[in-house]
Amino acid sequence: MKTRFTLMLMAVLLLVPLMAQAAPRRLVLLFTGDNRGEIAPCGCKQEPQGGLARRKTAIEQERARGLPVVLLDSGNALFREPGRREEPLVQQRAELVLDQMEAQGTAAMAVGERDLSLGLPYLQKATRGKKMKLLSANLVDKAGKAPFAASMVVEAGGLKLGVVGVSPEGSPAGEPGLKGRPPVEVALAEARRLRQTRKVDVVVILAAVPYQQAVKMALLAGDAVDFVVQSNDARGIGIGELVGSHTAVFPAGELGKQVTRLELSVDGPGPSVDLGSGTRARQQLRVVEDNLLKANERLASTQDEPTRAELTRTIVELEGRLRQLEAEVDVKPPAGGRAHQLSYVTLGLAVPDDPVLKQRVEQLEPAGSASAPH
Repeated sequence: MKTRFTLMLMAVLLLVPLMAQAAPRRLVLLFTGDNRGEIAPCGCKQEPQGGLARRKTAIEQERARGLPVVLLDSGNALFREPGRREEPLVQQRAELVLDQMEAQGTAAMAVGERDLSLGLPYLQKATRGKKMKLLSANLVDKAGKAPFAASMVVEAGGLKLGVVGVSPEGSPAGEPGLKGRPPVEVALAEARRLRQTRKVDVVVILAAVPYQQAVKMALLAGDAVDFVVQSNDARGIGIGELVGSHTAVFPAGELGKQVTRLELSVDGPGPSVDLGSGTRARQQLRVVEDNLLKANERLASTQDEPTRAELTRTIVELEGRLRQLEAEVDVKPPAGGRAHQLSYVTLGLAVPDDPVLKQRVEQLEPAGSASAPH
């Protein structure tokens, strides 16, 4: 009996390491940003894109895929202009945007300058009672008091996600009673606090600041920040470039035309490997191969020595670049590390409108009334 118990105990102990090797924790982060009060598809000639009714469909489709989803907004959601426009339609559009952000489960929004166009009291009243948190680590009033939370922690997919919001430096055009302190230093201090005191697994900064400031933020972040998601300039889409040693930075889209998707796989510490870099390397590889073929054809067809010398140097450079790209094509998630895949869901004709929400939108902006691209 004792021998049997000993064997059973040894079997359990042998299984413990296997049980400890759990699958990587996976989470999808969806981002919106730089929406600027848009509620309907743009008046683009090639293909109308965007609109709240398509955004709702895209978010619901993502949730239906089965992975845990956290939805965030990087700011500048509500108004086209940073200054005040006391027009009923402008307010109604902003309120519909806020209503849908809440209905679709947006966990947090950074406060951008275009969210304060009608002043702080308006924004506070319009968001009262909503679950969505407004975040700004650097906005203060004349007494030095912060009107918004600096950050929040969201738990999903077995991960603790730290989210920091940051606004532009200086006073917003629509609310001179507030002032944004230098955003880079304040945001990074809050990110480090989350790492140290809240023991978060991933840190995202929702940066409603000019893109160059977002890049500086990422460059100085070290391992305190994983991703900086920017709004302010309506830059559109990006590639999630790694800045410095650890942090990737990218815009959250423009004018409601996209939903940004970031899929995370976390199996340990360290910087996240960009799985999209393999796809980009393959695309560049085809271009380099084509250029190399053309250079060799020209070399074979010319007898001019200076031209042959120049072509030979070009071929050597292209072959070096070819070898480099071939090494970058096969990108895999590291065992015991972490990886991410960034993509943008364009809200074009392939994404159907939610019919009920489309009717609400058309009450404020009838079909065909969208202005030219802006």
